[in-house]
Amino acid sequence: MFNIANFFTAANMLSGIVAILLAIMGRIDLAPFAIFAGAIFDFLDGFIARLIGSDGELGKQMDSLADMVTFGIAPGIIMMVIMSMDVRDFINNHHYEVINYNMDAFLWDIFEGHQLFALPFFALFIPFFAMFRLAKFNVDKRQTNSFIGLPTPALTLFFMTFPLVLCYSDVTYTPAMQMLYDPFNLSILIVIMSLLMVVPLPMFALKFKSFGWKTNEIRYLFLLISTVLILIFQTWSIALIVSLYLILSLVGIIFLKKKKDEI
Repeated sequence: MFNIANFFTAANMLSGIVAILLAIMGRIDLAPFAIFAGAIFDFLDGFIARLIGSDGELGKQMDSLADMVTFGIAPGIIMMVIMSMDVRDFINNHHYEVINYNMDAFLWDIFEGHQLFALPFFALFIPFFAMFRLAKFNVDKRQTNSFIGLPTPALTLFFMTFPLVLCYSDVTYTPAMQMLYDPFNLSILIVIMSLLMVVPLPMFALKFKSFGWKTNEIRYLFLLISTVLILIFQTWSIALIVSLYLILSLVGIIFLKKKKDEI
């Protein structure tokens, strides 16, 4: 039970808890980095487990539990905080304590019955569907070399663009920013992206059985375009890379279907 791979899994879970605490405190500038640390630990636990030959059923269950915290609950809470905050005020002043105040005011309005329905609760679609995605992954034997449905880390990285852009990009409160961070529009985006986790859509994995071009065309194309996106768009590139991943997965499905039809 207590091997080095499982300790990295536990570190992944703790990173998710830290991200949640930071988000509730209003530190949306730091919360994404706790999640990035969790993603690194998530990679290392699988890599080390395969290296030492301890990738058994227990490790798989622990990994999903840790992922539920880091890539399910944490991004849901972070997006709830963003949807409850005054984005215009934050862009103009960058007062992190105001984020905490906005979140408290939102929750008190709910608990005291001043409003019965609020858009920030749509952020909880993320952990809701992440639970089904992770449970399905554990029992679906078809997902050893590829994925069916959007992986939870990919969805989490997509939504981490929103706090990172607010905190680290030189942005002004334009009509485009107002539209992008509008709680109603974010609610629609969250529902769509969350549903992509559970739809039976085949998606490629960045696992190289060999390093030749053949059979790895989409992977190399993905890495090449992703590098260009990072150089050009910087912080914005995170969401663009996840969108690219979805597009190339769809292209791969069409290509394979066409190839089968030719045969």
